[in-house]
Amino acid sequence: MSQGGMGGCRVLGQVWGGWWRGPGVGSARKVASFGTEARRQLQPRGSSKRSGTLGNQPFPGLLQPENLSREELVHVLRASVVDQRGPLVTLNKPQGLPVTGKPGELTLLSVLPELSQSLGLGEQELQVVRASGKEASGLVLLSSCPQTVSCLQKFFTQSRRARTPTATYWAVTDGIPATSEGRIQAALKLEYVDDVGLAVPVKSPSRKDLLEGVKRTLSHFRVVATGPGCALVELQPLTVFASQLQVHMVLQLCPMLGDHTYSARVGTVLGQRFLLPAESTKPQKQVLNEALLRHLRLTPAQASQMPLHLHLRCLHLPGPRPRDAPIELLAPLPPYFSRTLQCLGLRQQ
Repeated sequence: MSQGGMGGCRVLGQVWGGWWRGPGVGSARKVASFGTEARRQLQPRGSSKRSGTLGNQPFPGLLQPENLSREELVHVLRASVVDQRGPLVTLNKPQGLPVTGKPGELTLLSVLPELSQSLGLGEQELQVVRASGKEASGLVLLSSCPQTVSCLQKFFTQSRRARTPTATYWAVTDGIPATSEGRIQAALKLEYVDDVGLAVPVKSPSRKDLLEGVKRTLSHFRVVATGPGCALVELQPLTVFASQLQVHMVLQLCPMLGDHTYSARVGTVLGQRFLLPAESTKPQKQVLNEALLRHLRLTPAQASQMPLHLHLRCLHLPGPRPRDAPIELLAPLPPYFSRTLQCLGLRQQ
């Protein structure tokens, strides 16, 4: 185990104490670094290096994991480390990288042995504690200490039971929610269409439905900024279900940009939006109106390749002692996400 690791695993508070007393941290409660090496890794060739400029790339910094070798992926992930203290490692995961997958597929989980070696953890292999999904970018929390993994997973489970948010996402939406803040509740079930699992809302679920896989889901949302027919929305899931946040925004008639799975469920007639039946609406490439395309400086063909604009920006962890304030881990936005905010004039307050 690396220095400061196993000895601090016995008690969660000791883990935090050893972690946050590390070099250069002092009494800090936020980690917001992303390393110039990581930014360099994600900088596409020929893109502008001047901050504030858009360059010629419609989606700068977009990673294509399917085109990487195992060694290249490990290199990118090491460059994406936000923080490493004792047994805990935090990454800013690129969009499109799956955490798990079928045997033989290149995933985050499949390269953890090499990443552990690369980070100098020796025989103590990293385990996933918390991660954003494949189509989302953002924070991934890893640990090389099994006791720390167990303690943190219990913390996240207890927080969900208490309806206390521990994760904050940012999303850019096609459309503006009717209210600036609120809660979205929906019963969801997983249905397979052409071997693809899709989250489908269930109205007034019965007790039998709930026993057979239907789950009541809940998210809090807050509009951070608005632009021409679009919004930057902060989302905090209070339950866990596949594609929960994407479906919740569709139920608000405001699908996320780059949502090529659920956005087709929102129809428009004479400028008025409405929900189409989820059971009979198959996934298709997202179609954006001309005004939004113009602001984004995209062609319809480019928009059909747009990555999902959903980013796990912040995780809240327990403080070193029971009465201490929670610790915040922060992950900066991917370059393509920042470009979109700039194009749409979505300025965070």
